[in-house]
Amino acid sequence: MASSLDTLSPRAALTEIARDFHARGWMAGTAGNLSARADAEHFWITASGLPKGRLDDGDFVLARIADGDIVERARGGQAPSAETAIHAAVYALFPDAGACLHGHSVAACVATARLAAKATALRLPPLEMLKGLGVWDAKPKADLAVFANHSDVARIAREVRGRFARRRPAVDALLVRDHGPTVWGAGPQEAYNRFEVLDFLLSYLAAR
Repeated sequence: MASSLDTLSPRAALTEIARDFHARGWMAGTAGNLSARADAEHFWITASGLPKGRLDDGDFVLARIADGDIVERARGGQAPSAETAIHAAVYALFPDAGACLHGHSVAACVATARLAAKATALRLPPLEMLKGLGVWDAKPKADLAVFANHSDVARIAREVRGRFARRRPAVDALLVRDHGPTVWGAGPQEAYNRFEVLDFLLSYLAAR
């Protein structure tokens, strides 16, 4: 990978992240989706149905933050990722978010499988790695927001908007049950670092 993903163009950075995530098993098959702001009103997001280990700069569509509508396709016939609405919600809610990454992992699925059916948050372990998510308390108590895995992804996006509009989450991430985490940051590098840290914490929980 480049010394810093933030030195690359948004699509080049996302392409590198996709290859890395695929190699780690976080984007098996065609699963997962990655995005980065293009400007104040738009973001690039991976097109649907593509193997994430083999992306190039043409495998992205440009979406509008206000409504998630696609305004540009690098190649004809490209469909937007199913989770475009969730990415649009994150960018609309958090103007400081410059990149948003969604992947899948066994650890994430195990963590939610162990939660009570009606739980809306997962208490993250009070490990040193929490600092990588911006939690610096001596005795941290950080909760990760958990959402139900509806087949209607737009419904998940509405629930994300509703909950986070009332209060910003303790960490810049969320977890969809039996699905996977979504993490955001000021740019691709921070979002990548945070995703990696969150996977460490979820893997710790899964191993207990």
